[in-house]
Amino acid sequence: MKKILIIGANGAIGRMVAQKLLAQGKPVVAMIRNTDQQSYFTELGAEVVIADLEGDFRHAFTGCERVVFTAGSGPKTGADKTLLVDLWAASRSVDYAKTFNIRQFVMVSARGAADPDLGPVSIKPYNVAKRFADQYLLDSGIPCTILRPGRLLNEQATHRFTTLRPAEPENQVITREDTADAIVYCLNHPSTIGEVAELYQGELPLSAVLTV
Repeated sequence: MKKILIIGANGAIGRMVAQKLLAQGKPVVAMIRNTDQQSYFTELGAEVVIADLEGDFRHAFTGCERVVFTAGSGPKTGADKTLLVDLWAASRSVDYAKTFNIRQFVMVSARGAADPDLGPVSIKPYNVAKRFADQYLLDSGIPCTILRPGRLLNEQATHRFTTLRPAEPENQVITREDTADAIVYCLNHPSTIGEVAELYQGELPLSAVLTV
């Protein structure tokens, strides 16, 4: 069985995706930057590859069939890291995926990527980076799914979704675990390839809101 590479594995969503895939018996490669993060993933049963998103990380793709990109520069960094990680590293991931003939690429984007002009000015560079990374993936010809979750919450999963953006900004939210579940669902359902979907807490199961 070909492996699934998780880029950004040490983030909260990345860890959840790794746990859920491994629980299903799927072989996972966790791409991390620091060796001190390694024991967590090896104890889970994942293969670990050490790589830096700001360097050459093509070796992480070796032997992999599918890829999840859930890395991000984080809210405490400046526009320079946003450019280098959320745009440049994401785009390089697409290039590497093309070289390695990846069969499915799941990109975790952001709701603001749909139209960065509509979001807060403070995170506009982030949304612009996500928008162009998404488009680069779509233009690449790689079979892909792009998920654009709302504001992320650390609460317990609801298992209920909508892809329609709520009118009230305070309701444009989704839990990290629900987002992880959506990623795993897409990996298990190749019919979701071609989807570009925003994700929010709603009333329906994933099977009703994503293509099956």
